[in-house]
Amino acid sequence: MTGKQDRSEGSVYDRIYAVVTQVPRGQVSTYGDVARRAGLEGRARQVGYALHALDEGRDVPWQRIVNASGQISRRGEPEPARLQRNLLEAEGIVFDAHGVIDLGRFAWRP
Repeated sequence: MTGKQDRSEGSVYDRIYAVVTQVPRGQVSTYGDVARRAGLEGRARQVGYALHALDEGRDVPWQRIVNASGQISRRGEPEPARLQRNLLEAEGIVFDAHGVIDLGRFAWRP
């Protein structure tokens, strides 16, 4: 976590990371589903902030989190999205011609 976070943010982020860590290889979850499972209903953006703040050495499969449309959320630069797609494809996740993942097939449903 970054030094900018206060203690309350840290515990919220840890709850988010605990949920993301449960998403199995070859499956994805959405920002909103992660928020719900972490007890943060309606705070999908906070999941994005937490994943952005993730320390490089922390073993959290951030790449498995996509938006509610089954797409990789756009960032300022294209490289992170390419990396995320490559990591997901290496896990067997399939994208259609429009860059959409079939959530009916690949969404994690514990």
